[in-house]
Amino acid sequence: MDKGVYALILENPRCEVRIGAPGTREFSEGRHIYVGSAQGSGGLARVNRHVNLAFLRDRQPRWHIDRLLLDPRFTLAAAVTAVTDRDCECDLARAVGGSFVPGFGCSDCTCPSHLFYRPGDPVREVLAAFRGLGLDARITRIKNEGSEH
Repeated sequence: MDKGVYALILENPRCEVRIGAPGTREFSEGRHIYVGSAQGSGGLARVNRHVNLAFLRDRQPRWHIDRLLLDPRFTLAAAVTAVTDRDCECDLARAVGGSFVPGFGCSDCTCPSHLFYRPGDPVREVLAAFRGLGLDARITRIKNEGSEH
């Protein structure tokens, strides 16, 4: 599978979630954007793993984002992906920027976070961040029933 970079967009009510070593975090009602890398051997198949986890909730958490995908209060609304061999996860996180959850998803870099908050739908903004890095992004909106369109 192709290597790349991605952003997951989740919707949630105001809640608290324990996300592993960083502890319990409070999440404001709205949308959260998680920026991830798919440079490993599975490439962008990692996004399929996240989608399946969000709906099947059939595995133990491995990464910070898994804690949110496994929580029934969080709904995966969209996935934005781009094929690239560049390691640009941190560049994309900086391009998305804004209000963030400290220490989330960035244990292997110096970024303050890879999870960002927006009160409204951030899809256009996320697409613009991809384009600003010269990436050809593809968006997949996820239906509540777990099927894609």
